[in-house]
Amino acid sequence: MLDRLSVIGYIRTMNKLTREQRVRVIAALVEGNSIRSTVRMTGIAKNTVAKLLAEIGTVCAEYHDKTVRGLRCQRVQSDEIWSFCYVKQANVPDDKKGVFGFGDVWTWTAIDPDSKLMISWLIGRRDSECATMFMKDVAGRLANRVQLTTDGHNAYLVAVDEAFGNDIDYAMLVKLYGKDGGEGRYSPAACIGARKQRVTGKPKKENISTSFVERQNLNMRMSMRRFTRLTNAFSKKIENMEHAVALHFMHYNFCRIHQTTRVSPAMAAGVTDHLWDISDIVKLLEEEEHAND
Repeated sequence: MLDRLSVIGYIRTMNKLTREQRVRVIAALVEGNSIRSTVRMTGIAKNTVAKLLAEIGTVCAEYHDKTVRGLRCQRVQSDEIWSFCYVKQANVPDDKKGVFGFGDVWTWTAIDPDSKLMISWLIGRRDSECATMFMKDVAGRLANRVQLTTDGHNAYLVAVDEAFGNDIDYAMLVKLYGKDGGEGRYSPAACIGARKQRVTGKPKKENISTSFVERQNLNMRMSMRRFTRLTNAFSKKIENMEHAVALHFMHYNFCRIHQTTRVSPAMAAGVTDHLWDISDIVKLLEEEEHAND
């Protein structure tokens, strides 16, 4: 007769997804499908899909933190992208006001415009504390002096100084906007120009740009359902959002061939010597599971 622990182990084995099932779920998620649509496509239970997202997101974040270091980038572009969690900021309940994960959420990103590698990201508030944490993380992944461009957000001024000191060529691209733009509540104001502002060191004027990191914002909104505007696909829990972002950037860095470089961003940056596929990401989770057995 099996003892209680053996029965529990047997049940867990029977309920465990195969590698092929995990690949199918992750492939659906990284192509911009919601958890519910992934359930419909794969026939796998919603709780199981959510659990896999949490597990794989944790593994991806840990692998990125450990591996994407010692980068020899020449340029870095940084930006922030808005989203919200649970409810929009105006609808946050009184007992949740001021609690992170309820209302506005910002994802800070830093990209190498040459290799297209996503160097670092941070999900948090759009304040000086998060800016400093983010910039220190970026600095810790670089092996040499770089030219950095950010937008005109004032929080960067102190953050970059604390993270890099004088060992950086830093400039801001301050965009100038006209009056509220026209049709519809969500139409952005027209950009009527931009001012290039040197902050530290000797940044080359022709390299002062945020075009690549802003284009990455579109990738995020297209590839992660929870970033889509004007839908009910927003994240209900901040932890799920963090896991989804970690999985997205793992797939983007290691598994996708960039149209410009003809290799993955991780290959172009020298982080890996081969193109990954989704099964390689699943193997990271399997190795973690075996290590914990």
